[in-house]
Amino acid sequence: MRLPTPTLETDRLRLRPFAEADGDELYALQSNAEVLRYWDSPPWTDRSSVARFLSGCRSMAEDGTGARVVIERADHPGFLGWCTFNSWNPEFRSASLGFCLAEAAWGRGYATEAAGAVLRWAFDALDLNRVQAEVDTRNPASARVLEKLGFLLEGTLREDCIVDGVVSDSWVYGLLRRDWLA
Repeated sequence: MRLPTPTLETDRLRLRPFAEADGDELYALQSNAEVLRYWDSPPWTDRSSVARFLSGCRSMAEDGTGARVVIERADHPGFLGWCTFNSWNPEFRSASLGFCLAEAAWGRGYATEAAGAVLRWAFDALDLNRVQAEVDTRNPASARVLEKLGFLLEGTLREDCIVDGVVSDSWVYGLLRRDWLA
């Protein structure tokens, strides 16, 4: 079942499918150690990672397992980051949410606005019941984004990530349809 990647508009943002032309900005984002300090993988050091990432975007859409969109300002196109709705399971009516933004976009509400648009699309377009997100416990800013969207902290995964020898824990957040609609 194919799941076409949407183009979404908010007051300040445009969310659209990835294009080959996004490669340089994507690489700059994903190779930035500060941006990825709380990520579950190290910063990219090889440009071939761009092709694998873009191929993964296409595969998610073709396989019907998710959608990953570029986040850019509506009034001034430019790559701010990306948001993903992935691991879509129609049988369980569940999926995961994630986002990654450039440092210049931090603290401006863009993550909350973009993730909110993706959630609206997912709850409206699919028979979605539950969305889960995981956040490194050292990253309270991302946790606040999820809480603003109505996610509830459900637990802690202890020592679930080891990146470049650094062991970290993750908080697990969940959002149910009934909570979203309330």
